[in-house]
Amino acid sequence: MTIEEIIYGESKNIEFKKILPKDSVKYVKTIIAFANTQGGTIIVGVDDKTREATGVDRDSAFQIMDSIANAVADSCMPQIIPNIELQTIGGRTIIVITVAPEANRPYYLKSKGKENGTYIRLAGTTRLAGPEKIKELEMEGAHISWDELTCVGFEVTEKAVKKLCQDIMRYREEVGLPERKVTATQLINWKILKSGETSLVASNAFALLTSDYFPYSKTQCAVFRGTERTVFLDKREYTGSVYEQIEQAVAFVLRNIQLRAAIDGLVRKETYELPVEAIREMIINAHCHRNLIEASSVQVAVYDDRLEVTSPGGLYNGLTYEEIMQGHSKLRNRAIANIFNQMGLVEAWGTGIRRIVEAAERYRLPAPEIQAFDNMFRVNLYRNSQVNVCNDNDILWPVQQERNKKEVRRKKFGESSEKVRRKKFGESSEKTIIGLNETQRKILELIQQDNRISAKIIAQTLYISSRSVEKNIKVLKDYGFLMRHGSPKGGYWEIIKD
Repeated sequence: MTIEEIIYGESKNIEFKKILPKDSVKYVKTIIAFANTQGGTIIVGVDDKTREATGVDRDSAFQIMDSIANAVADSCMPQIIPNIELQTIGGRTIIVITVAPEANRPYYLKSKGKENGTYIRLAGTTRLAGPEKIKELEMEGAHISWDELTCVGFEVTEKAVKKLCQDIMRYREEVGLPERKVTATQLINWKILKSGETSLVASNAFALLTSDYFPYSKTQCAVFRGTERTVFLDKREYTGSVYEQIEQAVAFVLRNIQLRAAIDGLVRKETYELPVEAIREMIINAHCHRNLIEASSVQVAVYDDRLEVTSPGGLYNGLTYEEIMQGHSKLRNRAIANIFNQMGLVEAWGTGIRRIVEAAERYRLPAPEIQAFDNMFRVNLYRNSQVNVCNDNDILWPVQQERNKKEVRRKKFGESSEKVRRKKFGESSEKTIIGLNETQRKILELIQQDNRISAKIIAQTLYISSRSVEKNIKVLKDYGFLMRHGSPKGGYWEIIKD
């Protein structure tokens, strides 16, 4: 990027100074913040309001550069070595200070100490880091992840190890990944367990994957009336293993959003108003990338106009929205992310947000909103407030109108049941495929909606066991209604209509 592009562009990692402040602390704090996050640039000789290049006095430029280098060397701990150079724009001389994201974090003002002198960059401003952020920076500097640390006092039982290994293998089978034997030895290699002198030692990740040991490791789900957090229509709190929380939260959302039904030949196609893939990605990402140091929970909220998923902790290590959309990824919880990958819950690092946006585009929904705060990260997936455009065979309803009809029932009975909606809006339609039972028809409908859907999600949605799903899928394949295409990992299902 050229200096011209920097001056006339916008970025949270660029700061302008018309003149260099006499108090060096004013700009050294920003240099520290850049080093603690994603790096950045300070340009001296540019008006921060007009972005006009006013320049610095050429005769004193080298003296200014020396004073900057000395101030950084004397004030920062550990040492930061920025690149300081002269450049010319429009005949004006400017000083460009470039700070790389440094590795020996946290960096802080020597005069104030680590607790009171550590700064970070957030939304174009330099801010004092809180205790939780300082802990996270310390772990970054040590190249360790919190979920890989030893969970002191947590007992490793044979039953818990066996269940986790079996669940990983079951998930792999359900999503079509290659068969793989998972044992305690494999968990050690993945840094989920550690070898102690006399017994296995748990990591924080093992506790998160097998128990509700940490009181803040939970998923809070709620349905609100309207578009604000004022009146609860229903709320649930899910605890236990992280991956089971994800399943329960996805099922909660599916029970509380609406369906569109359309007749396509002999098959009645039902489509949720929000893409299931996006719902799943939002909740998985929230758990995978949350800041586990903060004593707060993942929150999933359904409003009349949107689905909102909030994850504790801001963007990790100064990542920007643009970098996420380009596929950049920095794993905050390496052990959890690796297990999710082994289970097939995540396919590739750094693609989650982009896939949510793409799914919304396919559904012709408003663009999702990404919000990064000091201590949280939020994704809003917006619902259509109008009746969707449809053909004569579609059975559709507006979101707001149907919500209003159900509010009285929700006050009394809580969650709106997907089964009730299916009965109300589906029974009047013609039967889907003659000769199949109701469960098999519903499985086909879900696969029609999402041809990569897992047996686990089908089971959760239909309130049946995974074994029942597997048996019915086998029947559908044997009868020629269903065919599998592609590799076990990247393949998909096809419904045969002939």
